[in-house]
Amino acid sequence: LKELSGEVKALAERAREAEAELQVLLRTLPNLPDPAAPAGGDETLREVGKPRSDLAPARDHLELAGERIDMERGTRLSGARFAYLRGDLVMLELALVRWALETVRGHGFEPVIPPVLVREEALYGTGFLPDTEQQIYHLPADDLYLVGTSEVALASLHAGEILDAAQLPVRYAGFSPCFRREAGAAGRDTRGIFRVHQFDKVEMFSFVEPGASPGEHERILGVEEEILSALDIPYRVVNIAAGDLGASAAKKYDCEAWLPGQGAFRELTSCSNTTDFQARRLEIRMRAEGDRPQVLHTLNGTAVAVGRTIVALLENGQREDGSVTLPECLVAYGAPPELPSAPD
Repeated sequence: LKELSGEVKALAERAREAEAELQVLLRTLPNLPDPAAPAGGDETLREVGKPRSDLAPARDHLELAGERIDMERGTRLSGARFAYLRGDLVMLELALVRWALETVRGHGFEPVIPPVLVREEALYGTGFLPDTEQQIYHLPADDLYLVGTSEVALASLHAGEILDAAQLPVRYAGFSPCFRREAGAAGRDTRGIFRVHQFDKVEMFSFVEPGASPGEHERILGVEEEILSALDIPYRVVNIAAGDLGASAAKKYDCEAWLPGQGAFRELTSCSNTTDFQARRLEIRMRAEGDRPQVLHTLNGTAVAVGRTIVALLENGQREDGSVTLPECLVAYGAPPELPSAPD
């Protein structure tokens, strides 16, 4: 019996080690792509709005903003890809955030201001670790990480919980600063605030029953398109290729805005159906009355990435003299109706 007891303990220890090794391996596996995700390259689904063709030449956002975007002093303070936003552009940002929150609130998303410092398990649970480890700022003294999107905190809001199926869908709109190291982006988008280390964003997040996630994905995309249309930004919708989905998404749409200063469409928003990938990792389930708990689905989408949206507003609203017309929908929230041209 003594020998058997020792063998049982040894086998139990081996089983624990094997389980730990299995969990490490499982953390590296991505979600399965939806069959509708293109197998080859990205697929453009539609273009909305007419790109400006009356600008010769078109100014970019940094020329239009002048000292209202202070890259020189931002770099002196914090290094490359940091900026001071000043004057009218501060009021524009605050108006944009408030208007976006009110817009998505009208679609049933509850506004949330979440923490921006999170533990490691929240990033593993949402698929940002280990997939994008090089893009994440880590504070080793506290073993906390700065989030690159409020998606991390919104997904974790119900970690380890069982939600009442009758209360679904549950929708949140998170507003937070976001921080990204932009490793591997050397030489790309070095001018201005299109690609920076710190920016603000309003993010939509939904918890839904599994059968409802495809429809919710289209719904979130519809909100994104409504916002872009209200801001009078020409854009196109792109169905992202399976090979570019990242770890968590089964299907992903990007909305790319036309930027006259670059003469190109560039990503402004994205929305992803992560199916049960995040819910399983974060142990979030739903239960209907009388039924056993089952895994639900989660989705996320950008309402506004503020810096990039300001870029699009400046470049698409520019006049020949360098002044900028701003959308009427933002004026009621404190934005000026127009921006005077920057001094030469």
